[in-house]
Amino acid sequence: MCGRFTLRTPAPKLIEIFQVDAIPKLSPRFNIAPTQLILGIRAAESGSERDALMMRWGLIPFWAKDQSIGNRLINARSETVAEKPSFRNAFKKRRCLIVADGFYEWQKLEDGKQPHLIQMPDAEPFAIAGLWESWRDKSQGDDAKEVTSCTLLTTSANQEMQALHDRMPVILDPADWATWLSPESSVAQRQALLKPLSDGSLEHFPVSKVVNRPINDTPECIQPV
Repeated sequence: MCGRFTLRTPAPKLIEIFQVDAIPKLSPRFNIAPTQLILGIRAAESGSERDALMMRWGLIPFWAKDQSIGNRLINARSETVAEKPSFRNAFKKRRCLIVADGFYEWQKLEDGKQPHLIQMPDAEPFAIAGLWESWRDKSQGDDAKEVTSCTLLTTSANQEMQALHDRMPVILDPADWATWLSPESSVAQRQALLKPLSDGSLEHFPVSKVVNRPINDTPECIQPV
């Protein structure tokens, strides 16, 4: 699974890499946790461009009675995403890229769990396959505020990840971003992208247990130990 991640890359570089006109104001994040706002990229309504926006992490299906269901829907298994009622509609129509430059996993040891930071060898940003939804609290009537939420897709672990966990986020190749976002892509095309990142693409190392508490969001979280 993927329950925490980082986004430390400066905004100008993200704009260049993800080919968007602008992104919301960002501060470096070292310990992003579920229910918080995260940066997503989705196809613009025109279909030819991309929009960047902040989304609540934890998908709230359009049919949900309240937003608390999103607390349990932070990840979606790629193997079943096309069939699960909570995800299948978004998989058809509302896909996005979740922007990150690292994520955490906890290795089980005899004396407890040791957090590891997983990232590209050059710490470059990457895109996790995501789904998004818009939701309103119908009990609040016409004045209800729209909430845009999202979930991250996961798949089986590649070689680097197997020592830490049997699952990992679906990290998309930049060459596949357009296909994932395109409203014209087929189910077969999209499902073909939901695979582990190739072996040798990632590095990981143990970091400070400061990251264990979501309230801690400082550079100390990524400090090697």
